[in-house]
Amino acid sequence: MPNQKILALDNLSLQEMDPDAELIPLMTPEDEEEMNNEALPKDIAILPLRNTVLFPGVVIPITAGRDKSIKLINDANAKGKIIGVVAQIDENEEDPTPNDVHHIGTVARIMRVLKMPDGNTTVILQGKKRFEVEAFTQEEPYLKATIKEVSEERPDDKNVEFKTIVDAIKELAIQIIKESPNIPTEATFAIKNIESNPFLINFVSSNMNLSVDEKQKLLSIPNLKDRALETLRFMNLELQKLEVRNDIQSKVRFDLDQQQREYFLQQQMKTIQEELGGVSYEAEIEEMRAKGLKKKWDDNTAKHFEKELSKLQRTNPNSPDFGIQRNYIELFLELPWNEFTKDNFDLKRAQKILDRDHYGLEEVKKRIIEHLAVLKLRNDMKSPILCLYGPPGVGKTSIGKSVAEALGREYIRMSLGGLRDEAEIRGHRKTYIGAMPGRILQNIKKAKTSNPVFVLDEIDKLSSSHNGDPSSALLEVLDPEQNKEFHDNFLELGYDLSKVMFIATSNSLSPIQPALRDRMEIIEMTGYTIEEKIEIAKTHLLPKQLKEHGLTAKDLQIGKKQLEKIVVGYTRESGVRGLEKKIAQVVRHAAKSIAMEEPYNVKVSDADILEVLKSPRMERDKYENNDVAGVVTGLAWTSVGGDILFIESLISKGKGSMTMTGNLGIVMKESVTIALEYIRANAENLGIEPEVLNNYNIHIHVPEGATPKDGPSAGIAMLTSMVSSFTQKRIKKNIAMTGEITLRGKVLPVGGIKEKILAAKRANIKEIILCKENKRDIEEIKPDYIEGLTFHYVDKMSEVLAIAITDQKVKNAKVLETKK
Repeated sequence: MPNQKILALDNLSLQEMDPDAELIPLMTPEDEEEMNNEALPKDIAILPLRNTVLFPGVVIPITAGRDKSIKLINDANAKGKIIGVVAQIDENEEDPTPNDVHHIGTVARIMRVLKMPDGNTTVILQGKKRFEVEAFTQEEPYLKATIKEVSEERPDDKNVEFKTIVDAIKELAIQIIKESPNIPTEATFAIKNIESNPFLINFVSSNMNLSVDEKQKLLSIPNLKDRALETLRFMNLELQKLEVRNDIQSKVRFDLDQQQREYFLQQQMKTIQEELGGVSYEAEIEEMRAKGLKKKWDDNTAKHFEKELSKLQRTNPNSPDFGIQRNYIELFLELPWNEFTKDNFDLKRAQKILDRDHYGLEEVKKRIIEHLAVLKLRNDMKSPILCLYGPPGVGKTSIGKSVAEALGREYIRMSLGGLRDEAEIRGHRKTYIGAMPGRILQNIKKAKTSNPVFVLDEIDKLSSSHNGDPSSALLEVLDPEQNKEFHDNFLELGYDLSKVMFIATSNSLSPIQPALRDRMEIIEMTGYTIEEKIEIAKTHLLPKQLKEHGLTAKDLQIGKKQLEKIVVGYTRESGVRGLEKKIAQVVRHAAKSIAMEEPYNVKVSDADILEVLKSPRMERDKYENNDVAGVVTGLAWTSVGGDILFIESLISKGKGSMTMTGNLGIVMKESVTIALEYIRANAENLGIEPEVLNNYNIHIHVPEGATPKDGPSAGIAMLTSMVSSFTQKRIKKNIAMTGEITLRGKVLPVGGIKEKILAAKRANIKEIILCKENKRDIEEIKPDYIEGLTFHYVDKMSEVLAIAITDQKVKNAKVLETKK
């Protein structure tokens, strides 16, 4: 096909081609005169068009898909190429009859027929003359009719009024082309070069953005001047529409009737939504606005909400921003702005709830009741944030739940373990795809109240990364002076957290950022004694497991002796999680026997425990006798409670070197070095010959070797062990010790005293050596826990050695050589 130059007006095109290739030129007056002289056939095949109207002289492409239409085109193309074209009254009619088409149409010549791959046929038609159907003579295989020409009433070419109308049509057409970004500027050239006035009017009428009915109306007007005036009216309306559209796009105001402008705006928005297949969200937006009116927010928040809602109203529903904006508005509406539950400050009731849910922990309960009392008297929440710290399984998290019940507040828990992204706390900016608020606001939304009890679990497990530091983000959350205007990146507006009661939990204080720790009131929760664990198992854990397994107290009973056997033989922890698992194992065994109708013991015996739990995995910490020099019992604190620690030292002939084993940390190694230097400096006072220190190597070992150990608590035990080895004297029986040492021999206090005391009691230790400053820790322990124990409070290492080392030599004591 030769090269083509497309001259288009709006959505239809005119092609400039040479006659030999059956291409369509612009119509000249000569072409028009020749066309006017052509005689119309009396009987002609009628082709109904669904959604367009053909005007005389105008070229249009149509696609024929109906069998009748394709046959008509093929027959006409093979014969005279002349057909009659009429518009359908209803474009959805698949098989139009004479009553379904307009009776005024245009005689057309078939210029080209193209077969398409989808089976349809594309035909290029050129309009010739108007006609009116006199009568239909055939309906099958396609419509045929007798027709008569519709004569056109033309004004004199010199008529000034008509010439003015034609000039106005040209000018408006050029303006419409300029205002329409989709129409190429070459179309202006086509308009300017049309010499025939009737063809100009027909060309413009055909290519304007009009409905089929409007175009049919123009085709049916016999008077050319009247048709030109009607065309001009439609063009003015079209130009106004384009100006309104461009006004919206460029923010430029034009002098246009406001009512008409709003009409076009609404129609345009409606059309866009329908074209996109979208649903109108107006009803939903109005519902959001109505909900907003019921919210208890201040004027600033209300203005911000209305602004964001208006932004949603203007956003394209198919845009990703629409979903983000709607989520933002929904969050705004779901947050409980200034909605609070009424506090119940009945402290006696609170005490009963704490006693019901938690056995022991008297000091912790006392602190919590005192805290609630302050809240009652001050009647506000600007009080320190509570931080419960202690080993796992002692009830830190569940204490928060009990406090919520006591106050009559909602309870929410947020686990911070492993959190390393600041956005988890503060949220993401809503400019990002998939943006969402932080977990603080998400949980507040879930609580549906602005004053819940909010437990921040495992606050010591926070970590920082390239995504920010969550600990720093929590500073604002947990600061009573700042959290009144907590800023979430997604919300973009301050939210009041000052009425929230925050309770943090932690296993250790050292990993917590100092600034964060400073904002919290620390309440220590220590481990349980064996007696407490037995009581907890009896009153809480066993009934809970029976209920969870569908049993009752009549189905299974575990006595105090058997509970103690489970506690001592199968668990070693400060809390009771492991104990609960073992009890659950025993209950499951009974449940299986009941379900399978097998015989079992309702009262669990020692043999039953051995059968279900197998051999005990734990043994009581045992004190090792004092038959060997250099073995001292120390006391240690671990994350799961207290433990006894055996310090062993051994001397052998050598050059005075020192070896340390047992997976010791830096602080413990420093304690060994300090102890040896103290011995060298005070050898004579300790009864050690200086030559012994030079002629014998000493080896310090702390079992178990696979377990890392560190801390200053074993300082006095290490020094005592080394003195015992160098002097070969016995250590006092059933004694343990804990404390830090200095080079001067001063004894310093250490922590974890309660856990260490419980460990000593489990190991049947009778006497314990402590720093004098640790006496206050002993006074805080319940008398029942320390019954049967004797405490020695010391300031200096000389006092420790005087108490711990006897004058009696060990059995098979080494004879140390003092000469080189």
